[in-house]
Amino acid sequence: MRKILIIGMGAGHPEHITIQAINALRRVDVLFIIDKGSDKEDLAQLRREICARYVPDAPFRTVTIPDPARDRNPADYPAAVETWHEQRARVYEALFAEQLEETQCGAFLVWGDPSLYDSTIRIVEQIAARGTVEFDYEVIPGITSVQALTARHRIALNQIGAPVEITTGRRLAAQPQPLSIDTVVLLDGDCSFKVLADEQLQIYWGAYLGTADEILLSGPLGEISATIQQTRAAARQRKGWIMDTYLLRRPAAPR
Repeated sequence: MRKILIIGMGAGHPEHITIQAINALRRVDVLFIIDKGSDKEDLAQLRREICARYVPDAPFRTVTIPDPARDRNPADYPAAVETWHEQRARVYEALFAEQLEETQCGAFLVWGDPSLYDSTIRIVEQIAARGTVEFDYEVIPGITSVQALTARHRIALNQIGAPVEITTGRRLAAQPQPLSIDTVVLLDGDCSFKVLADEQLQIYWGAYLGTADEILLSGPLGEISATIQQTRAAARQRKGWIMDTYLLRRPAAPR
């Protein structure tokens, strides 16, 4: 039976990849790489560099998949994502049938960890449920941007005995206050933190975590918000893309 591996590759540093992931790459016959355009070619290139570094003698082929166009500002966000996933599923399904023999193994190298704000698992599940192409699949974990962020800022993710919320910029903007004393925000292209007025909030922000372009900023949100916005805009203009995340923290109540 065909096998699909969904492999977490870490948040950007080539040494983030785990031994389990390297061993998984040694089983691969076809590596699928998503083409997200020339602006993000360095994302695809890092995948190739990881393979060249850790499995230089691996005999697998590389198949590039053009990423279907996506509406970035839809009126109905869930519906737009569902449409995009269906488009991806059709493309992936055809390639599984065309590029993999019945006993071969294909793989995706997923940025960060496949379980955290990534669509690959859901799309592969969708294809498997249709039953048109028979295959099994396996998920290999990776280091997330959340782990990389807290490590680079030398902080713990949570305060003692306290919860942590992980959310998106879209949701933070819709309800502009962190629900937890520690809130991690991903996928925030609009710097939604700029609307927050809580003077107790600290922000720990990072972009291009683990890479040579890494940027780290932290401090009281009211004092550093404008600096982060300006830094982010300049970095995105320079590279053509940006991946960033941040932790919003307010002091825990006295025990």
